[in-house]
Amino acid sequence: MAYITTFKVHLTITRERQSLLGDYRHPDRKGGHRISVNGNLNKYAFLITLLHEIAHLVTFIQYANSVPSHGREWKQEFSKILRQFVGKGFLPDDVEAALRQSMHNPAASSCADDNLIRVLKRYDKRRENHFFVEQLALHQLFKTRDGRIFRKGERIRKRYRCEEVATNRIYLFSPIYEVELAG
Repeated sequence: MAYITTFKVHLTITRERQSLLGDYRHPDRKGGHRISVNGNLNKYAFLITLLHEIAHLVTFIQYANSVPSHGREWKQEFSKILRQFVGKGFLPDDVEAALRQSMHNPAASSCADDNLIRVLKRYDKRRENHFFVEQLALHQLFKTRDGRIFRKGERIRKRYRCEEVATNRIYLFSPIYEVELAG
């Protein structure tokens, strides 16, 4: 479990990034393995993201760039690493249950596992007036981070069809995309 010291990882805690929670970079001529994790994550989301990136490191050591970044080999490595933390009392029961569910076929991102995201969000600081799209009533108005206003529509397979009020354009939203209620 001493991955950071064993592989001499340069770990960086970064400011919030919208597009990713963590990142792994293999060694280049500038130095060794580098992992970055968003510093705004709750402690359980932080740990799972860190373990996700460590799985990339171990996969790289074994296969270099000869396998897909979230392919079978990475999934096996990530599951193996997760098993070292599940059942040891490091995580609350609900987080463990969600991880056990996803360990058999881990998503490429913890963000891609809707159930895991729902559980991990319970440990975030509560933001007033913020909800998942799936929690809103049909036709409810909501605002995204960039300030645009949308009207929630019907669920289509996995996503919600939502109309941008200003343009009448249709966008599909993940059920677990966090939004703010609009006035």
